[in-house]
Amino acid sequence: MAGSIAASAFFPGPPAPPPAPKNALGERPDSLDVRGITAAKPASASSSAVRAARTRAHAAVPKVNGGKSALEHEPAASPSSSSSSAAPRTFYNQLPDWSMLLAAITTIFLAAEKQWTLIDWKPKRPDMLVDTFGFGRIIHDGFMFRQNFSIRSYEIGADRTASIEALMNHLQETALNHVKGAGLLGDGFGSTPEMSKRNLFWVVSQMQAIVERYPCWGDTVEVNTWVGPHGKNGMRRDWHIRDSLTGHTVMKATSKWVMMNKLTRKLARIPDEVRTEIEPYFFEHAAIEDEDNRKLPKLPEHDRATSAKYVRTGLTPRWADLDINQHVNNVKYIGWILESAPMSILENHELAGMVLDYKRECGRDNVLESHTTVYTDCTNESGETTLHCEHLLRLESGPIIVKARTTWKPKGTKCQETLALSW
Repeated sequence: MAGSIAASAFFPGPPAPPPAPKNALGERPDSLDVRGITAAKPASASSSAVRAARTRAHAAVPKVNGGKSALEHEPAASPSSSSSSAAPRTFYNQLPDWSMLLAAITTIFLAAEKQWTLIDWKPKRPDMLVDTFGFGRIIHDGFMFRQNFSIRSYEIGADRTASIEALMNHLQETALNHVKGAGLLGDGFGSTPEMSKRNLFWVVSQMQAIVERYPCWGDTVEVNTWVGPHGKNGMRRDWHIRDSLTGHTVMKATSKWVMMNKLTRKLARIPDEVRTEIEPYFFEHAAIEDEDNRKLPKLPEHDRATSAKYVRTGLTPRWADLDINQHVNNVKYIGWILESAPMSILENHELAGMVLDYKRECGRDNVLESHTTVYTDCTNESGETTLHCEHLLRLESGPIIVKARTTWKPKGTKCQETLALSW
């Protein structure tokens, strides 16, 4: 009893109907419905008189603008009807109608599920099962980094294959992700925490790449990279790209890096603290066994009868060509070098290899010119004419930015495919 009284204090219910009057014998009337309300009885003479008086009062109220009178809109209210229609506001009857919300959510879910079942999401090729959206992983006892890339439509050129710039960008991306995956990424473009404290960053000094085949749109390539020592104040980084489906080699590359001070823009030695950071990750293995260490001659040369010179001037870096170290990205230099190559070579040959020697950095206000000298080599056993070119990228004021050598093979020539190493 006490609990019901307390509940009624917080959650009041509708008022109880008044008890029906008792008759002379003390009994309740028999004309009660299920709600305890007295059932209607036939109208008496007194009630007829009341209705007649109400009708006369209604007729006496004037109508406004031909409309209905106010009394015509208000039906006569009885004590019993007013008490039943105006229920009190309680905690229960103020809750929202959750059934409507649940019905809407269910409808949306069923429609989405139906659309999903109509999509044929199963891969058409086995190589598409490879996770090409990951950030790679550390392998080979922590000395190597591996990452997969899917060749995008915007990475292919007129030959319907990936461009050399696209492959070089994959090399750079894996190098940075390797540093990040090893937990050595500081505040800079590939700089370690100790390098960031001293305003140091890496710059590439030399690069060599050998391309055996160019992947097509939709192919998935697997890029492996590792680092090693180079002299007293340098570092070496190698890459091996292979087709993730067949395991055949796509490209092999090696590079040498030195440190530069961000404030003075001069080369610097590797501090002992930085060496302590990177030495545990050094791996003594070369991607290219027979490196091309020949010195690049000064260009241009006019004393050879088999040489032809081509020049492209007025090359300027765009804002998008700069990296976070405020100098031109090294991949952009490759595109500028090929700007002066003759169209006949680009149309009938493909780049098989290149050697780059970086001399200085390029800023956003520099204007450059590209020089290419073409040499004809008839050394192919099948009788096919092969070419090699020597390139020079320099400022219009004279200083050399990059010197390079490229080798070319006729399109359609199939190289001997090399199986990937068992890593």
